[in-house]
Amino acid sequence: MSYIQDIVGWFAKRFADPDKVTAADVNAGLRVLSVWRSRALAAEFDRRQGLTIWQGPFAGMAYVGAATEGALLPRLIGTYEQELHPAIEAFVAEGLDCVIDVGCAEGYYAVGLARRMPGVEVHARDTDPKAQAACADLARRNGVEGQLRIGGLFAPQDFQAFAGRRCLVVCDIEGAEDDLLRPDLAPALAGMSLIVESHECYKPGLTDRLITRFSATHDIERFEMGPRTLPLPDWFAPANHMDRLIAVWEWRAGPTPWLVMRPKAA
Repeated sequence: MSYIQDIVGWFAKRFADPDKVTAADVNAGLRVLSVWRSRALAAEFDRRQGLTIWQGPFAGMAYVGAATEGALLPRLIGTYEQELHPAIEAFVAEGLDCVIDVGCAEGYYAVGLARRMPGVEVHARDTDPKAQAACADLARRNGVEGQLRIGGLFAPQDFQAFAGRRCLVVCDIEGAEDDLLRPDLAPALAGMSLIVESHECYKPGLTDRLITRFSATHDIERFEMGPRTLPLPDWFAPANHMDRLIAVWEWRAGPTPWLVMRPKAA
């Protein structure tokens, strides 16, 4: 109830003078309402199916009741970052020996990849202590706590400790990838594969900068967000179109293309 009261208060303040309402105000209002509805639908998913990821590369993984960052429901349904699913499957099949997940949040990729690759060492890093605790808890509940090494800040020079290993870097740090992914400071990056969420919405031109930095050493694929084509659970069948859209909405504030980068063959 308190969240609904907060929404009502927010609207009352933001739209107090209709003559001063802008398109940005309307967009912000729609976002507030959609986040509320997304959370309500996630609670309904939990009631009907429990907190287990339904499909996608991490199907069957026990999950959390609240994401530390971003939308929970697309993770539970399994449509989250659907553009990356083929790359995830390819990396799993290749046989890595370590994963570095920077910006791990509650552990969607860190724990998910540990489950898919038994024995592979996963270094999960996040500067938020709550995210670290949530990731540790998720690892325990999925029986992979022995594979994870959870910590905080990861600096460019820290990549050097993994030089020469068959390593995948997963990076989602809200624009700070511009400072972290520096081959000039971390030559070991030349031999690593990377999946990077580029926060173009926060730093215009960032994606092109990253491509320029890695183009000499890596083959690079760029993926833009597209429609969600995986099915919804059967109980969504009578849902209205708005709820079906909100169910797979990932709460993105703007463009966040992904770069999948693999070291060039010698």
